[in-house]
Amino acid sequence: MGGVIELFLIMLIIASVAFAPLGYFIYKYTQKNGKPFGETDPDSEAPSFVNELAESAIHFVKSRIAKK
Repeated sequence: MGGVIELFLIMLIIASVAFAPLGYFIYKYTQKNGKPFGETDPDSEAPSFVNELAESAIHFVKSRIAKK
C-alpha cells in the first residue's frame, strides 16, 4: 500500500510541474482584461527582422529561378 501512495505523490508532483505553464498563462490572461502580454499591436507596419529575412530569402530564390 505504501508503494501506491508514493506513486500517487510522484504523479501529483509531475502533473503539477506539467500544468504549471497553463496555470500561469490563465492567471496572466485574466489579470489584464484578456490581454496576457500587455498592449500588443499586431497590425503594426514596423519592420521586423524575421519578415525582412524571409523577404530576402524569397527574392534570392526568385532571382535564381529567373536565371535558369
